[in-house]
Amino acid sequence: MNTICRKFSGCLAVAVATLLPATLPASASENVVAPSAGDLAAAVSVAAQPDAIGLARSNFRQVDHIEPQRITMGEKGFPVYTLNPDFVRGIAGVPAGVLRSVAVTATADSGQKATLQAMPESPGKWVAASVFSGNDEESLSARLRPGSVLLNEPQINGWYELRPDGVVLLQASLPQSPVGELLPLSEYQRSVHGRYADKLPGSDYQRDGGIGFAQSAPQPADTGLPVSIVAGLIAAGVAGMGLVLFTVWRKRRLTPR
Repeated sequence: MNTICRKFSGCLAVAVATLLPATLPASASENVVAPSAGDLAAAVSVAAQPDAIGLARSNFRQVDHIEPQRITMGEKGFPVYTLNPDFVRGIAGVPAGVLRSVAVTATADSGQKATLQAMPESPGKWVAASVFSGNDEESLSARLRPGSVLLNEPQINGWYELRPDGVVLLQASLPQSPVGELLPLSEYQRSVHGRYADKLPGSDYQRDGGIGFAQSAPQPADTGLPVSIVAGLIAAGVAGMGLVLFTVWRKRRLTPR
């Protein structure tokens, strides 16, 4: 199946993190260091290549049901960080997020937008890995304060502003903290440790047949859906790259490489 709902996605992070060239700070209380100008330029350059434009065209065709005559790739890359498993474990001196990809916006001549994810294939070499519908990464990055980065918690499809002193939830399909409020890093670490620490790759949970870096079902918010349905949505997922793709309520779709 070439098109996968982004609402089931989130998660090549652990497998990809070892390839990413970003320099990490000495302490989780410090901001993560952005990729170099050279890496950003390389990622943006990859997004302008014919195979990347072809991925974007396929996404527009499959998701928006259009056949654009012209696709314009953005000239700016947006670094996307993902929740660091070592931060979840509580290892001292690690950052809350690790660089996952660089996002570049693709715009069809009809105005629809999609987001290409450029990921490192080897040191200094980037590839067009996938395309998501919409341009959340660009729009959310525009809301960040200077010195902050965009952090994704894929298990809840959560997007945060990661600051030196904490995280601010920007949006999430399964919010675990109030949107717009600063959550100190120490509290955020305790929160994600409680949700995921016993489900990380290599855990007894995974060895006993669990589905990986999963989230225990929280008490569902008032969504208008029966509790049993919400719980079922949260629990549903598929194993992939040692992580889980969870059900959420976003209408974005992914076209993988």
